[in-house]
Amino acid sequence: MTVLRRHRERAWDVAAIVFALLLVLSVAAGTEGMTTTRTVVSIVVGVLGAVLLWWRRRWPIELAVALALCAVLTDAVGGAELVAVFTVASRKSWRVTTAVVVLHVLASMIWTTVWAELSILYVAMTSLAFLSIPAAWGIVVKSRREVIDSLRERAERAESESNLRAETVRGLERERIAREMHDALAHRISLVSLHAGALEVRPDVGAREVEALASTIRSNAHGALEDLREILGVLRSGDVSVPRPQPGVDDIAALIEDSEKAGTQVTFVDEMPANLTLPASASRTVHRVIQEGLTNARKHAPGVPVRCGIAPTGSEIRVWLENGISAERFATVPGSRSGMIGLTERIELAGGRIEYGIARSSVGVVYRLEAWLPCPN
Repeated sequence: MTVLRRHRERAWDVAAIVFALLLVLSVAAGTEGMTTTRTVVSIVVGVLGAVLLWWRRRWPIELAVALALCAVLTDAVGGAELVAVFTVASRKSWRVTTAVVVLHVLASMIWTTVWAELSILYVAMTSLAFLSIPAAWGIVVKSRREVIDSLRERAERAESESNLRAETVRGLERERIAREMHDALAHRISLVSLHAGALEVRPDVGAREVEALASTIRSNAHGALEDLREILGVLRSGDVSVPRPQPGVDDIAALIEDSEKAGTQVTFVDEMPANLTLPASASRTVHRVIQEGLTNARKHAPGVPVRCGIAPTGSEIRVWLENGISAERFATVPGSRSGMIGLTERIELAGGRIEYGIARSSVGVVYRLEAWLPCPN
């Protein structure tokens, strides 16, 4: 509860006590025919009932019952009764409110029987009419409060769900960016590492070959920096909706050329019909499969020949790549081991499937990577 709300509630409590005391004074002013003892008792009980309203929010039912007992002794607690009935109605169910109203009507009837020479039916109807007003008002206030609380809870839930969706979107966007970073940089950085390793292990290489290797290292490092600068530029601008230029099937030749410059013999088998054009998403995924396969081959089986290709198979496109197993069985380039995980997620999101691992072929034991992607005819 905020401080402002607490102060506002206390102000209403004070107003209720003042209202009850004013009715006590009005009753005390009309006690000409009453004994002094009865007058004193009425005033004391009336003031006590008014003061008890300070705790009406904490014990609404208990206060209403206590005031009903006081109403048997005097009608000076009438103002406090009205406030107590309103408090019960605004905080409890309509059944409890009805019971409290009936209790106070009975108390007024008992007071009439003991202290006044009035018609019991008249007093009962009058008391019921007066008590029905704060009861109805309290029920309206309670209904309004419940509606406001419901709307507030719904707004908080909507905000929480919105924040959760935003966090999910940010997480997916981070994964997409990480995948793009891996796809864009792993291929080029692995080429840089392999060419630099060639310079290190071959100190007797000629000046012309050193120049060629250095040129290759420079071009791949420059390309990696360009890719990184482009991705970071998108991140800094915050406009992640602008897509980066994505490679496709037409760029596979450049991948093969880079791998052959790094010392990997690549045989590419293209069985795609000339009149078949792949959708942009499928073309991009085919490129990523070949790229990831060539990168892994350079890491884990350097110098081993690689065969790869693409071919239509019914309503799908089959992309495959296989290479022999390196006798040394070590990676010359460190890896994050997340490339195949990201590639698998990419293919599954595209509605395809992927298989990879050690297999047997006509040339012996190989490492094979195969993926099938849906392709509309």
